[in-house]
Amino acid sequence: MSLPVDADRRDETRIELAAPALEKSMDHAHRQQLEQQYEGLWREHGPGLSRLVASYESSLHAREDLLQDIRLAIWRALPDFRGECSMRTFVYRIAHNRSLTHIWRRRSAFPQAEESYEVVDPGPSPEVSIIRKMDHSKLMHAIRGLPLHYRQVITMALEELPQTEIAAILGISENNVAVRLNRARNLLREKLGGKT
Repeated sequence: MSLPVDADRRDETRIELAAPALEKSMDHAHRQQLEQQYEGLWREHGPGLSRLVASYESSLHAREDLLQDIRLAIWRALPDFRGECSMRTFVYRIAHNRSLTHIWRRRSAFPQAEESYEVVDPGPSPEVSIIRKMDHSKLMHAIRGLPLHYRQVITMALEELPQTEIAAILGISENNVAVRLNRARNLLREKLGGKT
């Protein structure tokens, strides 16, 4: 058995590869419940995770690869979710860890030239008002230019994650989140010429 894959959903092919290992340890009803939960998570958090990934990668192909890695990691971790945090925190923590691994692997390879792709917003989001006020590619370029620890907090703040969740995702204190967020905003103001 493997997860159902629509022709339009090629991004689930890696999940199919992981499914046989999971199938051995779960019955059909439990698996269907996990699939429904996974699809619901992706509908709810997918657009935000896409924007998070765009803050790490400018290349369309690299963004797709990173997003696919995140999807697979969420699918693999979902059976182990214990409810000790919100589902959103759980999903963003996985995305955060996968993104750091992705950056670490990329840095170990030789640096590649930046590609300029416009990020496509899959739907209305908390940052729509910001994007409408300034050029989207300029904002994303400015965010990507921030040091990683500032980039992380500003991206999650734009997704309207509360500071308590950001702190839990990054494993730092709420005060540290507030300081990083303030510094990230100031750096963005400088990079964008005071237009925030």
